[in-house]
Amino acid sequence: MTAQQRPAGPPGRLDGRVALVTGGGSGIGRAVVDRYVAEGARVGVLERDAGRAAALTRDHGDLVTVEVGDVRAADAHAASVARTLDAFGRLDAYVANAGVYDYAASFEDMDGFRLTGAFDELFRTNVLGPMLGAHAALPALRLTGGTLIFTVSSSGLYAGGGGTLYVASKHAVIGLIRQLAHELAPEIRVNGVAPGATRTALAGLDALGSAGHRLDERLGRIARHIPLGFVSDADDHAGLYVLLADPRDSRFMTGTVLPSDGGLEVRGGRPRTEAAR
Repeated sequence: MTAQQRPAGPPGRLDGRVALVTGGGSGIGRAVVDRYVAEGARVGVLERDAGRAAALTRDHGDLVTVEVGDVRAADAHAASVARTLDAFGRLDAYVANAGVYDYAASFEDMDGFRLTGAFDELFRTNVLGPMLGAHAALPALRLTGGTLIFTVSSSGLYAGGGGTLYVASKHAVIGLIRQLAHELAPEIRVNGVAPGATRTALAGLDALGSAGHRLDERLGRIARHIPLGFVSDADDHAGLYVLLADPRDSRFMTGTVLPSDGGLEVRGGRPRTEAAR
């Protein structure tokens, strides 16, 4: 059943609201788009893959509008905000979700040339991209008293979930959340979600030859180190993005990062066994 065929029922938590999600064609971004539509929102998307963009339009019809572009380009963000406003007339929530991963590349093993290239590629996507998108969305969000929501990662809170570049970039996103929450209060709330190990096709880096790698292929062995004993699906996190987009439930929250990581904070040194699950 597509979102357009959603049966009549109680109003959704986001009825009448409009969101814009970057990287909304796959993984957590796609789960957020699907959940927002199911909750009654209309959604703009910035997605760099044309095939994924077409799938969004096919599945959600005129409940979504999709701009094909790269989050590293300021004009792509300007175009996606303009498209969303043209289609839906307002913007209540901006979700900076698009990101790439370094596949735990060893810092010591990279020479200066590879390190520079990888830094530029990863930080321009994971840090500059959210900055550009938030900046483009601010005028529209000020009109609605809206909210900025950033996808962080458990790697923004703990070491060991990636390589030096990825972990540093996600710590930077937490700094971005806190500073913007400080600067933009009281008009705009700024928060984040920090998912842990998730089955998703998170892209690698061209500069390191890992662009074609898939994170979900590496997650099986990680489950035994998670207190809850399993790796999450993208849908497991989507409700937190609804919470942060709904001012009825989060109007007193800003500068907050919500962990959704299976209990990493309470993990011990002993891996879980299959029997323990």
